[in-house]
Amino acid sequence: VQLQASGGGLVQAGGSLRLSCAASGRTFSMYIMGWFRQAPGKEREFVAAINWRGDSTAYADSGKGRFTISRDNAVNTVYLQMNTLKSEDTAVYYCAAGSSRYIRTTNDWYDYWGQGTQVTVSS
Repeated sequence: VQLQASGGGLVQAGGSLRLSCAASGRTFSMYIMGWFRQAPGKEREFVAAINWRGDSTAYADSGKGRFTISRDNAVNTVYLQMNTLKSEDTAVYYCAAGSSRYIRTTNDWYDYWGQGTQVTVSS
């Protein structure tokens, strides 16, 4: 599976961004999908994940109520809608695909990773 993340950019605090991750290769619908992020000097952390059907999701506490993960298996794409952005959301955001049957929130469950897209929130 090859993953291509896009949609990052510079936004003011309180603004919104929608990240997309297009997948190619093996059957996209077979994989759980996740978003992770890594800020400078920090470890990569979980943001959100969605199961293969798209009817079950999980979020890190930092994004609950502000972020929404979704997927469209017809176009092999997963999305992360981010609202009410804060300066602490500034990071490189990575999408990832994993073959687990259940949603996973740790990066060791994910087999394939995109190249990352930079999100910068100015205060």
